[in-house]
Amino acid sequence: MIHSSPSAADAAVAVAAAQAGAEAVRELYGRPLDRIDKGAGDFATAADVEAERRILDVLRSARPDDAVLGEESGKQGPIGADRQWLVDPLCGTLNYAVGSTLVAVNVALRDGAAAVADPFSGEVFHTDGRAALVRRDGADAPLAPTASSQLVDVNLDPPFPNAPGFRAVELLGHPDFVQRFRPRVVSSTLAVAWVAAGRRAAYVTDGGDLSASVHFAAGIALCRAAGCVVTGIDGEPLGEAGRGLLAAADTQTHALLLSMIRSQGS
Repeated sequence: MIHSSPSAADAAVAVAAAQAGAEAVRELYGRPLDRIDKGAGDFATAADVEAERRILDVLRSARPDDAVLGEESGKQGPIGADRQWLVDPLCGTLNYAVGSTLVAVNVALRDGAAAVADPFSGEVFHTDGRAALVRRDGADAPLAPTASSQLVDVNLDPPFPNAPGFRAVELLGHPDFVQRFRPRVVSSTLAVAWVAAGRRAAYVTDGGDLSASVHFAAGIALCRAAGCVVTGIDGEPLGEAGRGLLAAADTQTHALLLSMIRSQGS
């Protein structure tokens, strides 16, 4: 695993890179964009490609000795680099392609600083690995997770690698879930940042090891720095043997959701 020391300087780079990508996403919004087929129903657009290009420009300029893993361009940078940046230039491409603004730009230094930019609100959620903050109009404020909204975002997109032991749609129908929470489906990892910001009580997704995912690494870093409870859907730490993601605002919410998930396999 690649490790790095959290720093304010790295956080500043993450923020600048995410803002550069967000600017491209805003500029190209609403224009007719060709779809680049990636198979299995997935696709990218010219906005994904341009946003990633601008992000890479920032990272190469500020951190030329670091490696980068971009969703669209793959691995970049020096072979054997000690540090690696994970880049998702436009999370929520389908939303974006049909005119929805529920998207995010994710930039994370593996095991270090991270930033999630909301191109349309102008907010940038960021962390140096210790503090979790949101930048609005040039000013930073601390993130404060809370479960008071009772809103839980659940990713319903395939594949479902942990079925039949876990099915997200069954979680939504669990009697305790219906009584305690209200479901939301944003279809963008912006929702993971919202857990750290107190706008969601929790986020749940199926999957394998998401700790080094270009989609999830930045949101996971934010949640951890904000003091959220972050595990796999099995309650185990994230890592190579990980199973999905359960990020909750507090221990009680995490325990409640984990109990509902575990009941599916009983």
